[in-house]
Amino acid sequence: MPACPPLSLPPARRFLALLPLLFACAAVQAQGHRPAMQSPMNPSMQRGIGIGNGNGLGLQRDPPGLLKQQNWLEPGNAARAAAADHPGDPGDVAGLQQSRARMVKNLLRQYRDVIEADPRGEPVLRRQLLAWSPPPAVLDAARADGFIVLGRRVLDGLGETLVVLGVPERYSTPEALDRLQALDPEGSHDFNHLYMRGGQAGAPSAPVHRQGADGTARPAAPGQVRVGLVDGGVDGAHPALQDAAIRRWGCEGRVVASAHGTAVASLLVGSAERFHGVSPGARLYAADAYCGNETGGAVDQIIGALAWLAQEQVPVVNVSLVGPPNQMLERAVQAMLRRGHLLIAAVGNDGPAAPPLYPASYPGVIGVSGADAQRHILPEAARGPQVMFAAPGSQMLAAATGPAPYGVVRGTSFAAPIVAALLAQGMRRPDAAAGRAAVADLAAHAQRLGSGERSPEAGYGLVGESFRIAPDARP
Repeated sequence: MPACPPLSLPPARRFLALLPLLFACAAVQAQGHRPAMQSPMNPSMQRGIGIGNGNGLGLQRDPPGLLKQQNWLEPGNAARAAAADHPGDPGDVAGLQQSRARMVKNLLRQYRDVIEADPRGEPVLRRQLLAWSPPPAVLDAARADGFIVLGRRVLDGLGETLVVLGVPERYSTPEALDRLQALDPEGSHDFNHLYMRGGQAGAPSAPVHRQGADGTARPAAPGQVRVGLVDGGVDGAHPALQDAAIRRWGCEGRVVASAHGTAVASLLVGSAERFHGVSPGARLYAADAYCGNETGGAVDQIIGALAWLAQEQVPVVNVSLVGPPNQMLERAVQAMLRRGHLLIAAVGNDGPAAPPLYPASYPGVIGVSGADAQRHILPEAARGPQVMFAAPGSQMLAAATGPAPYGVVRGTSFAAPIVAALLAQGMRRPDAAAGRAAVADLAAHAQRLGSGERSPEAGYGLVGESFRIAPDARP
């Protein structure tokens, strides 16, 4: 068990260095539940470019882990940890949402100097608010009222700016949000929510074989296919990724490899003697929204990552993160979609009765659920109109960090990159028409898992089954 630091946290400049240890302790104290939070924003704001042409995909939309033996789970999968050795077991689905709530409550209680809850109980960075391109007069009025500008992120391609504001001492954070909205009634403001990544891993293993072809596998053209990733850092030295062309963003130029980011990247572009992702040879644009902190990515970091991917004209972006609705993130997502990008996101693992998670539930985003090797939708996966496709999400391998090169993974986080890579093969640049055609083509190849054209469990159906790499020691 790690030696836990006292709950009275050090000054902000020392906090980032201690944060991984703090959350390692939280994971132990929570008896195996996943950590779920992100450190405060890096005060050196990175420049990005704007995002965003047409957010419709032309298809009907109904109305509205990888840590081998580490104790690290995908969002909402905490209640399934005890069932990890039985991937077909539905587990305690009813307890999924309660487990997530307990974990969040525990972290909020222990690290109240760093995070707090918004009025819905969602974790946010303490005493921080976000403003979308506030006019100078509004910023002057906010400063006069005691707000402090903590950072400014310029989104050049949009002609927009994301401003991070510190809350005056006399206000609570919700009160400060009300005050900011009163100062700028026409503006967009919100909390700096924390978004969660994750993944469930079993024992290390070695890849042995693929499943049979399902009609969705199409050869990638090396160097032409480009796909983006917003996640943790990627280990480019991993055997499955050492020959991959990777461009990076975040962490002030440092490479901070993470287990989750490396696993997802391997499913996108990995290639080794006995392991292949969907698009080996594709160019990966990897944005690190975590920088080594075993927490959730803050909204300002995620938006900065999306802005960079827009600047680089990456047509398809995978986001295996989940969290609550946030006005700033919604503005960024809408801008990306207007510009012709495809955004693919995991729908989350809080159970079928849980509220929708974002960004997967924003209109125009491709929400992805997960399926097991028997083509059953994972019982922990979210259901609803946000689900557009299902892909392999359990009883499969991905790259791992540490001594064992591969580990067993589970969750919608690992299904989403399969869909993203398949869609990326049909796009060379952001283009709304090309995006609609790529989605329609994938839907035409999907294996229907229920009656009707589309279901709340699997959307248009299961795709990418041929890319499941089965473990040698598990079914």
